[in-house]
Amino acid sequence: MKQRLFAVSLLLATLFAGCTGNKVQKEEASLPNIIVVYLDDLGYGDVGAYRATELKTPNMDKLAHGGVMFTNGYATSATCTPSRYGLLTGVYPWREKDAKILPGTAPLLISTEQITIPKMLKAKGYHTGIVGKWHLGLGSGNVNWNERVSPGPNEVGFDYSYIMAATQDRVPTVYIENGMVVGLDPNDPIEISYKKNFEGEPTGLENPEMLKMKWHHGHNNSIVNGIPRIGFMKGGEAAKWRDEDMADHFLEKAKEYVKDHKNEPFFLYYAMQQPHVPRTPHERFVGSSGMGPRGDVIVEADWCLGEFLKTLEEEGLIENTLIVFSSDNGPVLNDGYYDDAVEKLGEHMPAGALRGGKYSLFEAGTRVPFITYWKGKIEPKVSDALVCQVDLFSSLATLVNSAEKAQDSQKLLDAFMGKSEKGRENLVIEATSRTAFRKGDWVMIPPYKGAAVNTQVNIELANADEYQLYNLKEDISQQNNLAESNPEKLKEMLDEFIAIRGEAFSKTQKLELK
Repeated sequence: MKQRLFAVSLLLATLFAGCTGNKVQKEEASLPNIIVVYLDDLGYGDVGAYRATELKTPNMDKLAHGGVMFTNGYATSATCTPSRYGLLTGVYPWREKDAKILPGTAPLLISTEQITIPKMLKAKGYHTGIVGKWHLGLGSGNVNWNERVSPGPNEVGFDYSYIMAATQDRVPTVYIENGMVVGLDPNDPIEISYKKNFEGEPTGLENPEMLKMKWHHGHNNSIVNGIPRIGFMKGGEAAKWRDEDMADHFLEKAKEYVKDHKNEPFFLYYAMQQPHVPRTPHERFVGSSGMGPRGDVIVEADWCLGEFLKTLEEEGLIENTLIVFSSDNGPVLNDGYYDDAVEKLGEHMPAGALRGGKYSLFEAGTRVPFITYWKGKIEPKVSDALVCQVDLFSSLATLVNSAEKAQDSQKLLDAFMGKSEKGRENLVIEATSRTAFRKGDWVMIPPYKGAAVNTQVNIELANADEYQLYNLKEDISQQNNLAESNPEKLKEMLDEFIAIRGEAFSKTQKLELK
């Protein structure tokens, strides 16, 4: 009798396990692949679909015309590190005091205990990968680049990482795969410093005859590949990248990742480096835009996107893949090198009709190209819904039925899927530790001391002694300050802004209406 009961129990347990296993397999099989394609300094007016007339971007346009093209899509910040922090964590970067443009030696900004998009998706059965620019810090503050660099992307949710540590214009100028510098000769160890040069090492300041690209401001330290950088580096010669090959290199790694994980649900964060400085198009793209290196690298990035989409199609993945395309902040022309970005601009308007650019609290700092594309699932449309990259966390959690939450991320999956015009009601945007507030069609910028224009890059920062209030529906270029003529709306905006930012912030900034 006991043996019979045991046999029945074993059979039921096996059947239950089989059913559970089948359920998990079915859930995983129904999960879409998710890809975030993230460009660097691409402006609202740099894409054909967003009314660029001088630049040809057929592959970006293909996504825009085949998916949801947002006219009110925002990065969380007007600079790179904080935007990437907000994207991956679902938390406003101004809540993290260290979320600023980081040097190449900065420690990891995201806590290893913090929930992130890749962590959330891993828990639902996804394989997770990053290829491209990281710029969120590595290690604990004293990195030995000749050993495994940790913590990094792998410790905050990425199963696979192939990155550059910071930016293309900063040392170390090497690729890092799962924490290890690629191609490093142990007999030629890497040394990095952001304080002083190593004895005998040439610099852009002292050795201009060695340069193939001249620095304009802030880029006159170690020379790699004829380009002066920010920071000092010694050693690691065999591991150093050739800038002109970087776009191709990251593209191949992104394609490899897709092919390696096509039989399981995957999340890929494909963070391109274009059109950030130094702008170094591969030789076959030189002159392709007629606008100098900045235009050429945008054409190059568009080509990379097209080749990547071909891979998804060839592997039979395009109809089961949600693609999010955007940029970390708005455009900048001269950002540290003489590269004819200003001189060869012609009729092109990188910010479109928007005012400002990178580093600015005006719209062009954070309002960026923002597209969601899923062939066969998303119907093409143009959406005016107010959305932000910080909302991807909760929206993707909804998509995969995850209960995880992030502090500032809102569930806007229907908007991202084109099923609703309802976005968020308000948004706090940030630029170099300054914040402003958008609600509906209105945006309010509180007073900030400091220069009105960053003269190095010739971009208006939106600093002013008085409050600024704009109706973006009627005045997208922010030319008519309505703060004085509409005090009721200004007070309403300020009160809601303070409620989010907190009373301590209000007192520190002396935010009060006279």
